[in-house]
This record gives sequence, structure tokens and C-alpha cells, in this order.
Amino acid sequence: MSHQTIAVSHQDGITRIALNRPEVMNALNSVMRAEITAAFSDPGAGCRCIVLTGTGRAFCSGQDLTDARAGLDVERILRDEYEPMLAAITGAPVPVIAAVNGVAAGAGANLALAADVVIAAESAVFLQAFSRIGLIPDAGGTHIIPRSVGAARAMGMMLFAEPVTARQAANWGMIWETAPDAEFEAVATARAQTLAQGPTRAYLAIREALAASGGNDMQAQLALEARLQGEMARTSDFTEGVTAFLEKRHARFTGF
Repeated sequence: MSHQTIAVSHQDGITRIALNRPEVMNALNSVMRAEITAAFSDPGAGCRCIVLTGTGRAFCSGQDLTDARAGLDVERILRDEYEPMLAAITGAPVPVIAAVNGVAAGAGANLALAADVVIAAESAVFLQAFSRIGLIPDAGGTHIIPRSVGAARAMGMMLFAEPVTARQAANWGMIWETAPDAEFEAVATARAQTLAQGPTRAYLAIREALAASGGNDMQAQLALEARLQGEMARTSDFTEGVTAFLEKRHARFTGF
């Protein structure tokens, strides 16, 4: 499939989706949102991990504000375009890594933070820039960020609209890790390879359990853990994992 705004490649069980409008720092427009949604909804046969990254010096600068000059129906766009895109990312059939290669601003930052794991180059920054143009954070930012960094830091990020460095983001618990720029691609690829060779169904069950934990009390969470663990114990990957442990070798997971 040909794309106008993203570049998609497949190798060794990894689907790489690169935002590909470098001339505007990969700003999001309607076409890009539709293409991202489609790519995450159908990442290709044999895919066991998706990597979302940017082309050029930015990850994503957020909403393409040139659209605003033509009269932007923001509420409609958020409901009809952003919500399906974010649902496709959080509901992807395999684990998702955001490899943040540069600035991630506004909706672009929250697009990255919707991934299961975020790895950032040390030169990358995260910016909740919305208040600079009289808006509030959207694309899930008001939900994701306070749950990762706490209310005080989330409020400061959003009110002052100051950039947060990759190292700060890692120290705050907003992302998983940073890597020196020269090693960034290798680190992100190695992480993706690990997930692509792992127990895919268990990874998705972990995602489900963590997503539910914020709204569950302990009893409900224990019940969910029991159900999910029962399902995982019936997978071939569990059988392989136990067998490999007993035979003192690395497990060869198939994702089933």
C-alpha cells in the first residue's frame, strides 16, 4: 500500500511506521491521521511489534496549524479523527513502541505517550504547547500524563508549556528510557526485537490489566488477574516458557 504521509516497512516481525512530513516536522493533518489509524489497525501478517517514529529532526510537532486558517472544526476532528487514531494505537494487536527521535509537541507528544513503551533520543523534548495558542491539551494528554508523572508535574507542564527533556521525562516516569542520539536507533531496534520474539498474548494481557487497574479496587483487579492468568496458562507460549526454563535454554515463543 502506498502512503502520502507515513512510511511503513516490515522486517523480522517488526512493523515500522514513520511519520513522513519532515518539511513540517511531521505535523498531523487529516490524511496522516487516517493513514496512522489504518496502519495500526492492520500492521501486516507476521507482525509482532510496531515501532512508531518520525522522519527527519522531529517526531511530531502536533496538529498542522495551517489547517486552522481554513477554519478548523476542532471538536469534530478530535472526535472523528483523533479518537479513532488513538484507539487504533492503544488497541493494536501487538505491543507498540514509540521511538521519539526529536521534538514531540502538542498532540505529537500525546501520540507518542499513547504507546505501550516510549524510548527517546537524549536530544528529544516533550512539549505540551497548547496553552501557547489558547487551547487545552488533547489527544489523551490530560488522561495519560497525570497518571504517569502526577498531578503537580502535569499541571506545570500544561500551564507553563515549557519543554521537558527526554532525561527529565524518564526521571519523572513519563517514558521508559532515553538513549544517546548515536545509539538511539540501535536501542529502539533491540527493544523492538525483544518484543517481537516474546509472548505476544501475555504482553497484550499485561496491557489489559494495567489499563483496568486505575478503575478497579483490589478485589476487582485480583479477579481480572485470575481470569487473564488462566487464559495465559492455556497458551502454547506458557508451555514453551516452562519447558525452556526446565531445560535451561532460551524460550522460543511463537506469540500464541
